[in-house]
Formats: sequence, C-alpha cells, structure tokens
Amino acid sequence: MTTAIIAVLSGGVLLFWSADRFVDGAAATARHLGMAPLLIGMIIVGFGTSAPEMLVSAMASWQNTSGIALGNVFGSNIANLGLILGLTSLISPITVNSRVLRRELPLLTLVTGLVIFLFTDLVIGRGNALVLLAFFFLILIWTARQGKRTEEDPLKTELSREMDKRERPFKQALFWLLAGFIFLILSSRILVWGAVKIALALGISDLIIGLTIVAIGTSLPELASSLAAVMKNEHDIALGNIIGSNLFNTLAVTGIAGLIRPLHGGPELLFRDMLLMGILTVSIFLLGYGNRRPGRINRVEGGILLCVYIAYLYILITGVI
Repeated sequence: MTTAIIAVLSGGVLLFWSADRFVDGAAATARHLGMAPLLIGMIIVGFGTSAPEMLVSAMASWQNTSGIALGNVFGSNIANLGLILGLTSLISPITVNSRVLRRELPLLTLVTGLVIFLFTDLVIGRGNALVLLAFFFLILIWTARQGKRTEEDPLKTELSREMDKRERPFKQALFWLLAGFIFLILSSRILVWGAVKIALALGISDLIIGLTIVAIGTSLPELASSLAAVMKNEHDIALGNIIGSNLFNTLAVTGIAGLIRPLHGGPELLFRDMLLMGILTVSIFLLGYGNRRPGRINRVEGGILLCVYIAYLYILITGVI
C-alpha cells in the first residue's frame, strides 16, 4: 500500500513535469517549423496539455482497467470545468473576447452530447471509438483552417506573446519534445500501477480512483497553465486551455483507449458523472458565449463551479450516489 501511494505521488509529479517539458518542446519545435502562433496554441499547446490523460487512459485500457480509463477522461473534464475554471474565475473574472473560442464552445457542447449518446449502452466499443476519432480529425482540420486565418483575434495576440516566451534553439526544443514524451510514458505507467494497487487494497472501484486521484493528477498541466494565464490577464488562453483539453479528452483520449480495448462502465458513470459533465459543459457554453457582447464568468459563478466540484468529490468519496 505504501509503495502504491508513493508510486501515485511520484508518478503525478513526474507526469506534471514531463507534460510541461513536452508542451514547451512541441511548441518551440512547431515555431521553428514555421507554424502560426494561433495554430500552435490551439493544437500543440491546447491539446498537448492532455497528453497525460491520453497516455494514462491508454495504459489503463491496455491493462484492462476500464474504470481508470473512463474515469480519468470524464473526471478530468469535470475537474477542468469545476475545479480549474472555478479557481481561475475566482482569481480573476474571465472575459471571453475571442471569436475563435466562441465558435469552439458550442462545438464542445455537441461533442459532449455525442459521447454521452454513444455511451448509452454503457460501452465504448471499437466502432464508437472510430466515430470519436473521426470527429477528432475533422475538428483538427477545422482548427488548422481557423489557425491559418489572418483576421485579428484576442486569442491570437495572447498566444503570439506567449510563443515569444517559449522560444528555444531548435535542438533544445527537439530534445525536450522527445524527453518529455518518454517521461510521460514512464510516469503514466507508474501512476496507473499505483492507482490500481490502491483500489485493490482499499476495496473500492477503479472508477472512483480514476475519477478522483488519477483525474486530478492528469489535470495538473491544465491547472498550472490556466492559473498562469489568468495571472497575466490572458483570459482567452485560460479558457482555451480548458476547451482544447476537454475536446481532446472526449474525442481522442476516449477514442484511442476504446480502440485498444472496448471500455465498459456502469450506469453510475452515465447518470452521475457524464450527466454532471454535460450540465457543466452547457453551463460554460451559456456563460462564455455571450449575446451581442463578450461572454463572462464572474467570481460568483466561479465560486459556484468550485462548490459543485467539491460537492461532487464528497459524493464520490462517501458513496452517497
């Protein structure tokens, strides 16, 4: 048990460190290859922070622990919307000025509805996984076209400024890209092993471990990047990290894990966890999209999001539902 706890803690720390190195290296490499800052931010950085979720769920699926694989995905999405967005909004109310993000908010809502619909039979089979991955590649193409547009956008300005700070020599960028990815694989394996051992030792389901310990651990890169962005008054980057991460988690992470092995879950995952994820997603869409003016998530709304997440954790830990 002690070894498993050490594995989860050390795996989480290494996961956070390696994800940061991987994203920095990937962003700097893409910059050297001439990729536009908006495209780097929307694809490399936005989706790159979800690399921990991808590797952890893939490892869990490979080891036939569907609870951790699915719990990690949907638990991370809930943590992004409740914990991370709630905390960042409490620090500084988030104003959504970017037209790019206002186009992505309804897209995220539709994608969330899609995965809930596909899971109504309580399994993400390989056919469902292919559907999710097909949608992911369509969104990648759409995102690439959005990123290549020359129209001015607040998100583009913020990302250009951030990319300048991430500038590294090409060889150094490649080194951190590869080293970060290798350590991501290693730390993911350590984290999943420890999480499974803890679940067995405590006699609780691997789903609860996936929704709590694993999900929070893999969401640390999003937490760090969003908090750093909001402290710099870069509200669009803070929200963009969360939207990009949830899109990637829902489509790519679930799709890859489902291709490795069909993922089975109980009705509580559908009617408790995925339902909450859907409600939070719709709420963020309504708050962030706005109507004839920029959307806004104020401190009161951020506090409500955080309280909802804390209540959700209490329910999971106490087994009320």
